[in-house]
Order: sequence, then C-alpha cells, then structure tokens
Amino acid sequence: MARCKVIFEPMHATVEVDPANPPAAGEGKPGSLLDVALANGVSIEHACGGVGGCGTCHVIVEQGVANLSEPGDDELDTVESAPGSTPDSRLACLAIVRGDVTVRVPEWKRNLVSEGP
Repeated sequence: MARCKVIFEPMHATVEVDPANPPAAGEGKPGSLLDVALANGVSIEHACGGVGGCGTCHVIVEQGVANLSEPGDDELDTVESAPGSTPDSRLACLAIVRGDVTVRVPEWKRNLVSEGP
C-alpha cells in the first residue's frame, strides 16, 4: 500500500505513514491518529490512555474523513459530548489512518508541556 500523509494542525506537522505498517507508540488503536502522532513527536492529550473512554483526544478532521476508519457508536457518543465537537470530530485514539488526512487539534487538547527524565 502507498504511503500517505497525515497533517496535524496548527502544529504544521506532517507525518508520512504506511497504513500497512504504521509507526507505533502503543497508545490508542494501532495505526490510529493518536498512535501515529505520538510515535512522531506530535503531542495530543489523552487522559484515558487511548481507549476511547474520555474524549480528551478529540480532533477535528479538516480533510480526508473518508481516509479514516468508520466511527463506532461508542466513539460517536463520546465525541459528541467533547467540548468543541463538530460533525467532523473524531477521537484520535480510535480513528485509524487509511489515507491522506488533515486534522486540527484544538488548542485546549494540545499537551504543550513535555516532562524530561
């Protein structure tokens, strides 16, 4: 399968991904926006550890919504209650990348502090 681009805004971070062999950080479903982001140094808040239970990893899909896995009912219920939710919102931990996509990480969802060793 061809490589695809995942763009995280407003960080202007572009990550190339092989959907057949995505990078893994071990957070969220393998190949999810969250897993891809964290494996490439793009920080997204995820309070529940990437299991789709809290909505803190909510992102807004700006382009390429068809290039993500279909959301399940549980995801739709969780993302609907997330602050700032839109019809194009997804949980980064559950949305699996299958093609080019651009997502916006709301300002209040970005983890701007990184603790060192």
